[in-house]
Amino acid sequence: MTAMLIDPPLRAQLKTLRLRARQAFGHQGIGAHRSHSRGVGLEFSQYRAYEIGDDLRRIDWKLHARSDRFFVREAERESPLTVWLLVDTSASMAQADRARPEFQRLDAAKTLAACVAELALQQGDRFGLMSLAAGNVHCLPAASGVRQRDRLWLELNDLTARGPAIGNAHMEPIWQRIGRGDLIVLISDGFDESIVALTERLAAAQRELIFIQIICADERDFPFQRGCRFVDPESGEECAGESVAMRADYLHRFGQSLQDLDARLDTAGIAHVRHVLDEPIVRPLQRLFASRAVA
Repeated sequence: MTAMLIDPPLRAQLKTLRLRARQAFGHQGIGAHRSHSRGVGLEFSQYRAYEIGDDLRRIDWKLHARSDRFFVREAERESPLTVWLLVDTSASMAQADRARPEFQRLDAAKTLAACVAELALQQGDRFGLMSLAAGNVHCLPAASGVRQRDRLWLELNDLTARGPAIGNAHMEPIWQRIGRGDLIVLISDGFDESIVALTERLAAAQRELIFIQIICADERDFPFQRGCRFVDPESGEECAGESVAMRADYLHRFGQSLQDLDARLDTAGIAHVRHVLDEPIVRPLQRLFASRAVA
């Protein structure tokens, strides 16, 4: 059975957001490109016959009353995009907080990916999915429409966090599928060098890219009080010690690693936000895709 990735309150919040192909980063935010292709937009362009799956709110009921046929209003779209959702499914994405052990980092990534796909669906844009883990890339080719959304949800629900991150030898499908005019939304914990290096390569190849980093509240706060043993789920490397004594050094080093990642992404010109598992899932989307979004 397919899990509900977007609940009704979250779906309502998505109505205020809009995907945009970026033109600038940093404090310039994410701009929008205009095209003469047809879809959902601000400026009315023409009517076309209603098709199954169209938003009922776009039906012109006055025209229906005159013609006894259903027509929807089309407009010039501001964001004619193909959106690629790249989701890190390496073993570290199985991490969860002690306060909510059933909610993994990957669960948040699935919901965020489903939300971005929902925004693309609202605009009539194409969207596809690539999962990055276990040294391989699994791809759902890009398409548009409600059926594509259903296929994507099935793929997301089947994802599990396992194995190492993607290796350089397995990146060919990414370069074969993603064109220069496409928008990439990469969702990861940002802890694997291969994932960060991939974002830099994509940016250097003039791909439009947004990086959403997901971290746990326990990683942010280090609330442990006793002796603990920490295990890297991908390498198996262990670190044991007294948590109270380790806390100050850990927080300094973790904070520095986040700053270093931010600096690398800024240098590469990559829009990025950070999401912590105890925060509302819509927050990074609002920062990226609200009408006055800033990176």
